[in-house]
Amino acid sequence: MSWLSDEAIARLQSAGALPDTTGTRYRILERVGAGGMGAVYLAEDSVLARRVALKILDLPDSHGELAQRLLREAHILAGLEHPGIVPVHDAGSLADGRAFYAMKFVEGGRLDSLVSASLVNPPPLPERLRIFERICDAVAFAHAHSVLHRDLKPENVMVGPFGEVLVMDWGVAKILESARDPGAATAPPDDSEPHSPSPTPPASAVRTAHGAVLGTRGYMSPEQARGDVEHLDPRSDVFSLGALLHFLLAGRSPDEATTSLASVPPALAAIARKAMAPVPADRYTSATELAHDVARYLDGMSVAAYPENVFRKLARLASRYRVAVVLVLTYLVVRALLLLWLKR
Repeated sequence: MSWLSDEAIARLQSAGALPDTTGTRYRILERVGAGGMGAVYLAEDSVLARRVALKILDLPDSHGELAQRLLREAHILAGLEHPGIVPVHDAGSLADGRAFYAMKFVEGGRLDSLVSASLVNPPPLPERLRIFERICDAVAFAHAHSVLHRDLKPENVMVGPFGEVLVMDWGVAKILESARDPGAATAPPDDSEPHSPSPTPPASAVRTAHGAVLGTRGYMSPEQARGDVEHLDPRSDVFSLGALLHFLLAGRSPDEATTSLASVPPALAAIARKAMAPVPADRYTSATELAHDVARYLDGMSVAAYPENVFRKLARLASRYRVAVVLVLTYLVVRALLLLWLKR
């Protein structure tokens, strides 16, 4: 009698737990993650001979409500063709009735794994800010098509090996009323959303009765945490972007007790605080406006969130033109020394 190793047993158990894709064009290779409503698998598309990601409901859905939510996410993604949003290729049902959709398989790592306070050598600050600009660009595109993400956080951003930045997991996205007009992008309605205000729950994530994540503590706006669904607008996602910027600057979410922006350049800290203002009217009006302020900081220019006096302006200009200032000062010092030497 031969004995199986623990590793072999684990592989067999994993293979046995994989969904049955008989009757589809996909062959599941392995489980790679989980979303709000189901698991994500790496699969091979037998028709086009390419790898794809399959998002599949965890359990059969006899009432069709979970399937509707999953297909709603697929509809939203299909209508958002942008380099920073993962494209959807296909949707359907497995033999056991579970809904699924196929999307591009994104290689790389999650933003929370790439940038963390626990890392010894996180990416340089300018690189982190450029990643943030690309996140803002994808979110601004969604807002232009009347879609709110509502769960922006580092775990929902993927960074590829060639600099790709993709905003993932649109399972709890909200379609604004302007998208209900004829000719606009539509998706199956989300009837299971809570519509009445409720106290902020103690858990780190807020969920509906069906398990779809509606937001994550530390990243969702105060109005979203209150359950004020009917009055959410792009400024709610702007708050989440501000919290995400806070994470990129400090390596931790804003609600962690040890988190501080004291060591962050004051202009950047001001941008993050303005985006996370408790009152929506005090925030940036759009993801684009927020990204523009970050871009101005990267270019050494003044930012709207950080009013300058004379001394701040001089300090910024000195930093922006550091090389030129050093050369001029060096020239003046050398010239002064030469004059002193000639007068001896």
